[in-house]
Amino acid sequence: MSLIAVPPGWPDWEAVMREALAEAERGRDLGEVPVGAVVLGADGTPLARACNAPITRNDPTAHAEILALRGAAETVANYRLDGAILAVTLEPCLMCVGALVHARVAGVVFGARDPKAGALSSRLRAVDLPFLNHRFPVYGGVLADECGQVLKDFFAARRK
Repeated sequence: MSLIAVPPGWPDWEAVMREALAEAERGRDLGEVPVGAVVLGADGTPLARACNAPITRNDPTAHAEILALRGAAETVANYRLDGAILAVTLEPCLMCVGALVHARVAGVVFGARDPKAGALSSRLRAVDLPFLNHRFPVYGGVLADECGQVLKDFFAARRK
């Protein structure tokens, strides 16, 4: 059971994660590490979608989460994304969690855990750090096998 209610217009978090997976696959096709993200408004409207693009953009901060947050902020003309929920195929890193805190998102739903750099549950529960002035619920493991397989396939192909 999710601690985060599925927004109106979506049957479940799996449907939302499939949208993020489509972004991950787009990133893969561009030669980027296949991570995809979607930001939904409180009413369920997709505000922005993005895939990883640090290689394409020559920008170390161009993670899917950051790019989706930027797009959503432009859409609503506000850097605060009150009521918005981010769905992402891979557990966010510490940089992305920082951006999510500053954006004041209402929650994060992710697919695969990141045992190397995951900052919501795997390596750190960054959202629980006592000095942060915003907290949000986290729901992980949505289509985790599918999200993880996209990454495994990508890195296996690169090793060949």
